Amino acid sequence: MVHHGAMEIRGINPPRSRYHERGRFGRLFPGLSPFAVDTQDVRERLLEMGKRGGVMDPGADPAANPPNPANLSAGFTFLGQFIDHDITFDPTSSLERQNDPEAISNFRTPLLELDNVYGAGPVASPQLYDASNPNKFLIDASAPKDLPRNSQLTAIIGDPRNDENLIVSQLHLAFLKFHNAVVDDLTSKGTVHRTEIFAEAQRIVRWHYQWMVLHEFLPHTVGASVVEDILKNRRDNRCYTWRHEPFIPVEFAVAAYRFGHSQVRPGYRVNANFAAPIFNATLDASVADPNDLRGGKRSDRRFVEWKFFFRIEPNSTQVGLRIDTTLSPALFELPFIPPGAPTTDPQSLAQRNLLRGLVFGLPSGQDMARAMRIKPLSPEELSDVKHLRFDRSTPPWFYILREAERRAEGKTLGPVGGRIVAEVFVGLVEGDRLSYLRADPDWKPFLGSKPGEFFIGDLLKFAGVA
Repeated sequence: MVHHGAMEIRGINPPRSRYHERGRFGRLFPGLSPFAVDTQDVRERLLEMGKRGGVMDPGADPAANPPNPANLSAGFTFLGQFIDHDITFDPTSSLERQNDPEAISNFRTPLLELDNVYGAGPVASPQLYDASNPNKFLIDASAPKDLPRNSQLTAIIGDPRNDENLIVSQLHLAFLKFHNAVVDDLTSKGTVHRTEIFAEAQRIVRWHYQWMVLHEFLPHTVGASVVEDILKNRRDNRCYTWRHEPFIPVEFAVAAYRFGHSQVRPGYRVNANFAAPIFNATLDASVADPNDLRGGKRSDRRFVEWKFFFRIEPNSTQVGLRIDTTLSPALFELPFIPPGAPTTDPQSLAQRNLLRGLVFGLPSGQDMARAMRIKPLSPEELSDVKHLRFDRSTPPWFYILREAERRAEGKTLGPVGGRIVAEVFVGLVEGDRLSYLRADPDWKPFLGSKPGEFFIGDLLKFAGVA
């Protein structure tokens, strides 16, 4: 399995083509210079910045890594991961080759269409579907609270990354059951011919999902006013544009959208009887039922009660961490990276993210802000990295996290990070000819608890998992 955030880091000074409107990975700011020249000295300073005990490590004091001041539910961290897997997938590792991001194929279509769930459909991906009723996804009758798995416990799903931790795997299962519930609803009503049920169910699922992303996930992530402005002023004053079809900007994929790493708690309660760290680096990966939340396992206790992750019931939901420049201690020792690996392949997620920005030649946060006509953070607001000489030309991932902390109190992303994330998501939906925004702009969801509204809690309830 290619773990989230764990691609190998190789390649030096990738070419910087300006041909970025090609439906692949590309650039928002192709004319801006990198935040630093890729030298051994710069790499050493980035490794120092992202190491255990460095400026991004909060240490053992929980107060140094506080919860989100807006009390944002912890489940949105994993919903964000699920959405990322929907729009980006490069099985050859985009960081592994000496290549320009514009030349790297995105094997996942850059659209919010759930191809990480649907695969290539019942005909081309029959292993994902129920042979007795190919309109529905396969659910293991002997283990209905888990993803379908083969005899070696490998999940039978459209994207193996959705089984890398228990929470995102259970979210994937919820989408399988949501689709199946929509099929049952259409079948019971008898308003759609049986040969069209799958296509109609898929459209309904996709449109409700797109609505939820634009009207719930994004407002929680960037602020409702930013989303409203972009939806109202289509294509006006945007940094994200394309000529023929949408692409995934590397400034989004490698910097802005990695904000979720700062929201990850050290551990979670997943149901009334099971709470565990997100992962435990000291555990053998072969343990059948480890006391952590890694994926690829099956036992009676390994299922999610969604009331602990989204506000389905009062007074039970866990809160994600504040968006800032600190990461949970466990993220400095990724268990799927061998201990003692070379500095080009560090265990620290912070180090890996910082090196990615260097490898791809991303511009500084300050230069991106100026290009977007946004006042940059001052050197004083970045004084903790002055000794590393990154206070005036700051790696964009770190800058976006600090901007969220200083400009939005850590509740949401700040003006640069928030605008990039919001423009990309809205642009991906606008660029999809089959999305509700393009096919039927006045469409409203109808499967929620209130007409015209649809949120993640509605999806989980309709799917029968909450």
